[in-house]
Amino acid sequence: MSLIRANFFVACLCVLSACGDATLPLSPLAPGARVLAFGDSLTAGNGASATESYPAVLAELAVLNVVNAGVSRELSRSGLERLPALLAQHQPQLVILCHGGNDLLRSTGKSAAKANLMAMIDLVHAQGADVMLLGVPEPGVFLSAAEFYDEVATETGVAYLPDLISDVLQRPSLKSDAVHPNAAGYRLIAEGVYEYLHDAEAI
Repeated sequence: MSLIRANFFVACLCVLSACGDATLPLSPLAPGARVLAFGDSLTAGNGASATESYPAVLAELAVLNVVNAGVSRELSRSGLERLPALLAQHQPQLVILCHGGNDLLRSTGKSAAKANLMAMIDLVHAQGADVMLLGVPEPGVFLSAAEFYDEVATETGVAYLPDLISDVLQRPSLKSDAVHPNAAGYRLIAEGVYEYLHDAEAI
């Protein structure tokens, strides 16, 4: 195997395993269980078709009822206002939370974004559901999740994949534009989430 192909293979394995992030146990999800994928354009699937978004691909991989509740361009404060009605409507067993990217892009305040994410997690836990948090990279040359995602995960103890989205967006072949994956990128995100759910014995 050539060095280039070997490096590509390692990168794919890194994405699919969320780069070795510690796996926290999650409540088992029965086939067809309802999962709420909540976030902004990264959840909505900008840069790909609706059937190629990560929630749509995850639903096929895991045989789950995954509701795509992504709204493009949404700030975390608006997401916090929107979440209670969705929790009441769908009664999910698991919420995959991927929010705050627009707060970073528009520089609306990291402390406010952190507080909003913490409040979202409190709302989900109050409904008796689990949370999986996806870190969103801070704009820059070397992409990594903004520090407040680590703080939120540590302070709340939720399942957390810090590097999954960053690893995808570092590879031009997996991007539709500067901040969104393409269909192949969303598939890798879905596969990374699926792998985590499997390792956490949720599926």
